[in-house]
Amino acid sequence: MATNPTAELKGTVAATGTETSEDAARHVDHGLRAWTVVAGAWCCLFCGFGWVNAIGIFQDYYQAHQLRTYSASSISWILSLEPFILFAAGLVIGRVFDNYGPKWLLLIGTFLHVFGLMMTSISHEYYQFILAQGICSPLGASFVFYPALSCTATWFDKRRALAFGIVSSGSSLGGVVFPTMLARLLPRIGFGWSLRISGFMVLAMLIIANLTVRSRIAPVPRPVKLTDYVGPFSEIPFILLMLASCCGFFAMFVPINYVIVEAQEDGVNRDLAGYLLTILNAASLPGRILPGYLGDKLGRFNVMIAMCALSAVVLLVLWLPGTLLSPGSAAIYIVFSLLYGFASGAFVGMVPALLSQISPDVTKTGVRQGVLFTCISIASLTGSPIAGAILSRQNGTYWGLQVFAGAMMVGSVFFFVAARVVLAGGSIGKKV
Repeated sequence: MATNPTAELKGTVAATGTETSEDAARHVDHGLRAWTVVAGAWCCLFCGFGWVNAIGIFQDYYQAHQLRTYSASSISWILSLEPFILFAAGLVIGRVFDNYGPKWLLLIGTFLHVFGLMMTSISHEYYQFILAQGICSPLGASFVFYPALSCTATWFDKRRALAFGIVSSGSSLGGVVFPTMLARLLPRIGFGWSLRISGFMVLAMLIIANLTVRSRIAPVPRPVKLTDYVGPFSEIPFILLMLASCCGFFAMFVPINYVIVEAQEDGVNRDLAGYLLTILNAASLPGRILPGYLGDKLGRFNVMIAMCALSAVVLLVLWLPGTLLSPGSAAIYIVFSLLYGFASGAFVGMVPALLSQISPDVTKTGVRQGVLFTCISIASLTGSPIAGAILSRQNGTYWGLQVFAGAMMVGSVFFFVAARVVLAGGSIGKKV
């Protein structure tokens, strides 16, 4: 039976089945079922984006072991493929979600992610790592990443940024658990079983996700139309959000992939350097949740601009001069990892919330997220290899790589500010 749209969502989402508009409104932002979906989505990001946040440990390991004959830039292509595939597959997955819902996407994603990790555990050649770790595993992660975000969006409105912040904190904790676990397991039981244990952990978490992640909105099958993919580019706020996000993700993975290697080359204790990525990801945990909470209170674009500006300051005022003036200082690396982890943590949780804010029709959430994150995937793919090429050109000195990351983050601030101006005009105090 057709019903009225849910006013709480400010969009065109119709309550489905026998659910009245009052029932739909009552379910938004409240109830055990909504928060159960958040818990399942948290598991998805723990296994998906959390694994991607841990890839920095492999840059150092591969340079010293299986792929020691390859350059840092060549190895970084394997690792850059992970966020690229994770994001780029959304162009298709988003449409499938809108048409058919999350069930089969979650099942297929669970298989592919675990299978990719198991195949990585028996890989020896460069092309094998490309296929298993660079393509298969992140493709599976993408199949669970997008349903997690899209389902969460259907259950929340006024608390949407907080919900996304909690969900994205799973990626932070995954980025703490996986590198810490691998740092201890790799020297003790070897590469193969370290990856297999990781695969079994991913499997357990994704079983929980398969049982709990559901959309509040029934899927609305639609024919594939080009306008669904190009339509968002006619919206100025979407274009500016896309440019801001791309600049931010150009910079985001550079420290994640290179801070361990740089610290070790600067003479920082090897064991301590190995935990820098864990420190960074641990600091990003409050950086995921707190901006979401504040964003719902003060304005999501307002908070995102502040967090992005802090990231730029940390990159250009702490990381760049700190490592130039005090090479080998463990304190510099620890403080940088803490501050950058906190500041950059907002990107994963806030960008989907910002997109939902400028998207009136929740039934098209999947395809719009897919379009946005496909654009972001290009930045994620090329950011670290560009940084690696700069590093090679400068004969192993890191200041050029640091300037590149900082400049991209400054660009991100500019475009977020521009988006806010378009949405709010010149009103500085307005909640946007």
